[in-house]
Parts: sequence; C-alpha cells; structure tokens
Amino acid sequence: MRINNCHNTNDFRTLARRRLPAPIFHYIDGGADDETTLRRNTEAFNAWDLIPNVLAGMETLNLSTNVLGCQLDLPLFLAPTAMQRLFHHDGEIAVARAAAQMGTIYGTSTIATTSIEEIGACTTGPKLFQLYVHKDQGLTNDLIDRCKVSRFNALALTVDTIVSGNRERDFYTGMTTPPRFTLGSLISFALHPGWSLNYLLRKRFELANVARYIRQGTDVTSSVVEYINSQMATNISWDDARRIRERWGGPFAIKGIMSVADARRAVNIGASAIMISNHGGRQLDGSRAPMDQLAEIVDAVGDRIEVILDGGIRRGTHVLKALALGAKACSGGRMYLYALAAGGAAGIQRAMTLMRDEIVRDMMLMGCKSIKELDRSKIARRTG
Repeated sequence: MRINNCHNTNDFRTLARRRLPAPIFHYIDGGADDETTLRRNTEAFNAWDLIPNVLAGMETLNLSTNVLGCQLDLPLFLAPTAMQRLFHHDGEIAVARAAAQMGTIYGTSTIATTSIEEIGACTTGPKLFQLYVHKDQGLTNDLIDRCKVSRFNALALTVDTIVSGNRERDFYTGMTTPPRFTLGSLISFALHPGWSLNYLLRKRFELANVARYIRQGTDVTSSVVEYINSQMATNISWDDARRIRERWGGPFAIKGIMSVADARRAVNIGASAIMISNHGGRQLDGSRAPMDQLAEIVDAVGDRIEVILDGGIRRGTHVLKALALGAKACSGGRMYLYALAAGGAAGIQRAMTLMRDEIVRDMMLMGCKSIKELDRSKIARRTG
C-alpha cells in the first residue's frame, strides 16, 4: 500500500500502522483508560445531520477564514502535536512546510523535536506555538520570548495537561522517548528496519525546545507520562494565563476548554480564541467530546471570542458541521500524524489535499458558496 492508494484518514492510519514500530504507532493512536472519549470525539459528529440547499447557482467557492490574526485558505489547521520526528525523520519541518503549502496554520509543541528557531526559519507560513507551563518559570518565559524572536503568529496555552492521562497502551508497549529497547519492542523495531535506521543514523533525537534547560530534553529515559508529571506545573491559574497573554502580547488561544464557565473566563482574561479540546481523548477519559460542547459554548461566548473545534476530525463533513454550529475553524492532530508516518511531507500534502477536496465537494452539495453561509439552518441534531 502506498500513499496514492490512501483516500481517507483511515487509509493513512492503516499505512502508518504498517510503517511504524508498534510502540510508536500506538503512541499516536491511543487514548486514556478505556479510550471511550477517544472514540466519542469522532462519533459525536454522527449525532448531527447536515441540511443542504439546492439550485444555489454554484460557481465559485470561498473557504477562507481569519483565525488568530492569520488569513487561512481553508478553515482547518494542523494542531500542535509532540515529537514528530518519532513518526518520520523529517518531523516538524515536513509538517510546517505542508501547512504553508495548504495556506493554513502549523501548530508546534513545546515538546517538539525541532526547535522554535528551526521552525521559524523553515517556513513563512502562519505558525502557532503550543505552550506547556513548566515548573521552571524561566523556561516558560524563555519559550514565549523565543517565539517572538522567531516571528510566530500566535500562542496557544494548553491547560488540560497538568498531569498526564492514564495512557495504558504506552505502558503495554513500553513507549518511551527515546524508545526503550525491550525484548518486545526490539522485535517490532527489527521488523521495521527503515524506521529504525532513520532513527539511529540521522540527527540525534532530543526535545529541542527544552534541551538547554532540563536533562529530560536530551536524555529522556522516562516515559511521556513521567515527563509530564515531573516537569509540568500543576498550580497554574487564570491569573497565570493572563500574565502569559500579557507577556506574549499577540493573538492568544487557550487550548483545552470544555465548559461554558471556562469559556467565559477565557473571555474575561482577554484571550483571542479558545480551542474546545479534550487533548484527543488522551487525558480525562469519560469526558465530553468537543463537538458535544460546541453549540453551548458558541451560544455563550461566540460573539466575543473565536471558537475553534479541536479533535476527532476525520472528514470534510465534520468540518462543515462544526462551522454550522458556530466554530470559526477546526484543528486536528491524528488526521495528519497518520499521513506523516505513512509518507512524510508527501503524505501530509495528499491527506490535506484530500480533506480540502472533501470540503469543496461537500460545500457544493450543501449549496453554500462561502463558509459564512454555514449556520444553524444547515444542521440539525439527530433525534432517533
């Protein structure tokens, strides 16, 4: 199977599973506990039905939108995800360049394997930095200041990861960063020589943004869970979020909002946007899906702050449903990580082109010439 034979997210997932050693694939694919929320994130879209109009005189389409001060060619961007060089040796560079080619935002993580400076230098496309607040306040401040120097467009503070979720798949596979070579993992790595040789022979693996500050950035022998639990601040508050926004001084999102009360607090501290997200079902299992919370949050604050739906996106119709309920844009992680693992930059380019083509086709079938025409009259909640 090759990327040209991939026609949807599930196809890229299948190919990624073939190309990655088991511990690495399951790190992408897994969620917390019983993975109930992981499944709900996508299943929640099925509770809503689109209502098309016909004979709309369709000729040209406008998919553009403005989010976090960035003009985008489509209402979908690449959410920040960690350690992308684990999934393909080109990692964050490949993802950033693919995003720029598609005219959309690339989000990079605090615990990326390519530095803020390298990302800033490799692309002129719109860039968002996802900030984790570490116990070392100097590290956190340094990350913000480096993003300013490297001309990132926006900052997103992740607020749902003060401790790690119980990601049991990682325990079973022995997933660490870098990978710990157990008997079970050695067999899987041996069966994937292309990945293993790239990992061993190319640029040394490190968490590039934090390596200068903490040993775990350059010599990580603990699991991802242990890293989060040992390094992340657990006492962050809304006052901290306000101080971070003020230090940054540019478009600022809070990622991990799931309640109306917190959405209102984000407005009160002057955030530019909220990302309705449960961290891809990797944190609190049994929590609501972002799509289930979207309408209520939009009704409460949508006229005062940009609302972004993050998580579970697998189809163009998922994006249309979110926009019809009032989201300004959508973002996703697994949808492009599978493609990165399957084929690097070419895989992401194909996956995002397919997604754009789906959105265009679905807009045509909806009778909507612009995403601004997607509103509550175009969607209904399934009752049966």
